[in-house]
Amino acid sequence: MRSLYSVEQIRAGEAAAMAQLPEGALMARAAAGLARRCCDLLGRVYGARVVLLVGSGNNGGDALYAGALLARRGAAVTAVLAGSSPHTGGLAALRSAGGTVTTEDQIAWPAVDLVLDGLVGIGGKGPLREPQAALARRLRDVRATVVAVDVPSGVDAGTGEVAGEAVRADVTVTFGALKTGLLVAPGAELAGLVELFDIGLDLPDSELTALDAVDVAALLPSPSGEASKYTRGVVGIVTGSSQYTGAAVLSAGGALRAGAGMVRYVGVPHAADQVRMRWPEVVVTDVRANPVGQIADAADVLKAGRVQAWAFGSGLGTGNGSPFVVRSLLETDLPVLVDADAITILAGHHDWLDRAAGTLITPHAGEFAKLMGTGREEVEAQRLSWARRAADQLGVTVLLKGSTTVVADPDGRTAVNTTATAWLGTAGSGDVLSGVCGSLMAQGLSPFDAGRVGAFLHGMAGRFASGGADVTDTSTGAPVAAADLLAVWADVERAVRAVSA
Repeated sequence: MRSLYSVEQIRAGEAAAMAQLPEGALMARAAAGLARRCCDLLGRVYGARVVLLVGSGNNGGDALYAGALLARRGAAVTAVLAGSSPHTGGLAALRSAGGTVTTEDQIAWPAVDLVLDGLVGIGGKGPLREPQAALARRLRDVRATVVAVDVPSGVDAGTGEVAGEAVRADVTVTFGALKTGLLVAPGAELAGLVELFDIGLDLPDSELTALDAVDVAALLPSPSGEASKYTRGVVGIVTGSSQYTGAAVLSAGGALRAGAGMVRYVGVPHAADQVRMRWPEVVVTDVRANPVGQIADAADVLKAGRVQAWAFGSGLGTGNGSPFVVRSLLETDLPVLVDADAITILAGHHDWLDRAAGTLITPHAGEFAKLMGTGREEVEAQRLSWARRAADQLGVTVLLKGSTTVVADPDGRTAVNTTATAWLGTAGSGDVLSGVCGSLMAQGLSPFDAGRVGAFLHGMAGRFASGGADVTDTSTGAPVAAADLLAVWADVERAVRAVSA
């Protein structure tokens, strides 16, 4: 499991380390690791043209010392000083190694092989000022490999927020520990490939984590020798309508693939027929439809049979009898997953979420904005803080879907999912995820664990289905339909479980 840290935690760790080490030792370690990665990226260092963008303070110092090491290996290294007080020792080291200092307009940018972004470090807040902002704009048209020092300039290292211009890096070499902003959008979209270089920081456990395959394998439920369809968990799925039959089919399929012993689908006849035809394993209960093809009576849903958890909302509709269905399911003493239309309904009924049993809500940014009475742009710009705020205010676990999926629990624990691919931005993808997470809850996982495990596997399924290796680059894969996720799900789980075998 990877821990993500705030700027304050990193600063405290650095201060503790510097108190134990000779002056400059920590920066020397960082510069050595940075230079080594630059050598790998360049391949042939001798004669390579390297530009350092240098701000004030230690971040610029890291870039200067790394540039000096590259210059000693024969690279032509030039620094552009964008701060009023560049690191004195680093600047002297660069010049001693044969590096030079010039201005941005003197650089022959088409001939540059690599750019080191050392403009602003982890303490940067708010939009970049000039001339840093102009240099960030300049890099948009540069073909050279861009390497960010610790964090791309303009990205808030603690949150991932981007207030204005920012550097888009191909690689970010970060020191000591993973910074939160490198894995949370929009900052994550600018960080490129994030590589952690250990400089010997001693940091406490963090409440913000990112699962890896070993963690997921340990959390995944596995049947015992005496397992039956009942002991493996029964999940109730209440999704779809006469108009949105796909939501019913996909959510039921997600629940099946995620391993529940029994999936009990409850819906109107037209949607129920589609589920029967696609998934004969599902136990289907038809309930009466109203004139618009939605569930007519909430009482019919609760008569369907015993379940260990409910997952509901997608394709349900927001008018007529749907609010009564949502309220009735929330009034049960069972764990519930609330998605899509049900979240929209809850925008005017936060009090319905005041319940003792576990609750996981799975909104995308638009649904979340309606629920919390804010703008979608604000949510997308501050994903981490909004997810945490909603979990605290509503008293439920929040899975905020998007380019970075964030899972926040009322107890303060937060998880960031790193497996998603942009190919998952397709109709029905969220329906699969709701069925998966509901199934995991029926098998005994807490809402927090169900959300973070479900998001990890869902992202991996997107990558498997697209055939692309690079999460951030959709040019390496092929378009994915939601049903494709179900087709590869068993392969994903086998691959994850094999990691810890």
